[in-house]
Amino acid sequence: MPHIAQNLASLNSGRALGASISDQISDWYAHIGPWLFYGIVWALVFAGTGLLVGAFIPFITGDSLVFAAGLVAATSNDVNIWAMATGVGIAAWLGDQVGYALGRHYGRPYLDRRQGRWLKNAIAKSEKIYAAWGWWAVVVARFMPWARVFVPVIAGVAHMNYYKFFSANAVGALAWGTGLTVTGYFAASIPAVKNASYAIAGFFILASVVAGLRAWLKNRKTAE
Repeated sequence: MPHIAQNLASLNSGRALGASISDQISDWYAHIGPWLFYGIVWALVFAGTGLLVGAFIPFITGDSLVFAAGLVAATSNDVNIWAMATGVGIAAWLGDQVGYALGRHYGRPYLDRRQGRWLKNAIAKSEKIYAAWGWWAVVVARFMPWARVFVPVIAGVAHMNYYKFFSANAVGALAWGTGLTVTGYFAASIPAVKNASYAIAGFFILASVVAGLRAWLKNRKTAE
């Protein structure tokens, strides 16, 4: 009964829900051990964007997952934080690369066959972000649950230059995947870090948006 009450209370806010899921993810480790834990975390991060799974279960494939992975690494001698963080970054990067390939080779029909009303709205919002920011959209999207799934695909549909996408994807995967995992690790020993985790993510988003806005204004002036 206490667990049921706790789970119901966690539905009161998005942050509480994320924290509840983060706690559940941390519990996985006790049941599956370190090696399988590594594999499941990396596989879920990859599937979130590479297989579009994040469109349906964003919490289990997103921020809560990688943050909790860092927490587990801090409390277990069998999970190395740098191995975990590096693996998360690589999995995030590979997932976006596959998403880009799906968009480039299969195009919009791939999405049209699979979208409901909510999915259609999410794709439309992602298209606006990509149209406004271009290169920076790939970086910023990593911090937005719905955008991180669709922006790589839309970049592929739009035939964004592969090398530009490659570099933007690397920056986003490093800032989000590796950065948030390490943040979770230090949050275990420095409680203030946990409270500031959203502020840290917000900083990356703000910095990306500012840089993207400058690039957009520069391109607009050039076009005129």
